[in-house]
Amino acid sequence: MERAIEILAVIQLTIIGLSHIVHHRAWAELFIWLRSKGYAGVFASGFLSLTAGSLIFSFHHVWSGIPLVLTVFGLLNVLKAASCFLLPARAMRSMERVSVERSREFVVAGVVSLGIAGVVALGLIRGA
Repeated sequence: MERAIEILAVIQLTIIGLSHIVHHRAWAELFIWLRSKGYAGVFASGFLSLTAGSLIFSFHHVWSGIPLVLTVFGLLNVLKAASCFLLPARAMRSMERVSVERSREFVVAGVVSLGIAGVVALGLIRGA
C-alpha cells in the first residue's frame, strides 16, 4: 500500500506543482474566490488538504529514509486541514494575503510540490 500511495503522490504533486507554476494567476483567483465565500471557503480548502493528507498519512507510515518526506507531507496537510476546521479565522487571515498581483508566490508552492514529487520518485526508483 505504501508504494501505491507514493505513486499516487508523485502523480498528484507533479500535476498540481506544474499547474501552480504555469497557471499561478488561476490559483490566486481560486483562493480569492474561496475567500469570498467566508468560512465556507476556508472549509472547502480544508477538505482538499484533509483528503490528500489523511490518505497519505493513513497508508504511509514510513519514518526513515527518503519516504519520510511523504509521511511528513501527509501529516502537515492533516494539520493544515485541522487549522481550517478548528481555527477558521486564522486560515482566513492566511487566505487574505492572496492577490493576483502576488500570484507568483504560487510558483514557489509549485516548485516545492515538484521537489517533493522528485524526492518520492527517486525513492521509488531506488526501491527505498
